[in-house]
Amino acid sequence: MAKLKRDDEVIVIAGKDKGKRGTVRRIIDRDRVVVSGVNMIKKHTKPNPQAGVAGGIVEQEAPIQVSNLAVYNAKAGKGERVGYRVEDGTKVRVFKPSGDLVDA
Repeated sequence: MAKLKRDDEVIVIAGKDKGKRGTVRRIIDRDRVVVSGVNMIKKHTKPNPQAGVAGGIVEQEAPIQVSNLAVYNAKAGKGERVGYRVEDGTKVRVFKPSGDLVDA
């Protein structure tokens, strides 16, 4: 079970985008994820008339390290670390400081 999942709301805790919030769009591997609206880069694309793609400069999200993110706890209003607990025989994610369920 991963600490971060798709569609989790996260907050950036380090780097140029510190303080920004977004949702996890894609998990690349164990330590890289793509977050919507965070770590934006400009990519120069060539036109491809056969595919109907116009050339130019496209702004898109780049992967960001998981260590620079924290899951956002709306109840506490800040990012918190995530741990695990077994409830009724199933493993669930919980916020470490408060003990609240992440997926509640």
